[in-house]
Amino acid sequence: MEPLSIRCRLGEMMRERGLQNKDVVELTGVSRNTITSLAGNATKRIDYDTLGALCRGLGVTPGDLLEYIPNAKESTE
Repeated sequence: MEPLSIRCRLGEMMRERGLQNKDVVELTGVSRNTITSLAGNATKRIDYDTLGALCRGLGVTPGDLLEYIPNAKESTE
């Protein structure tokens, strides 16, 4: 299986802003388990409702929250 080429930047954003999981839960209404998984890049998908809640609560766009990382195979072709 190819490595993931989309990375969630939630953990980075939380560190930059000095936010803890509980803060993001309060700002977004997204469950603590989901925040933990997304912040640690331990999930393979994100629901549109979750993405929307994170964007609204944190004042960001999907492009701020998600980063595309080309894998080595793609970058050599």
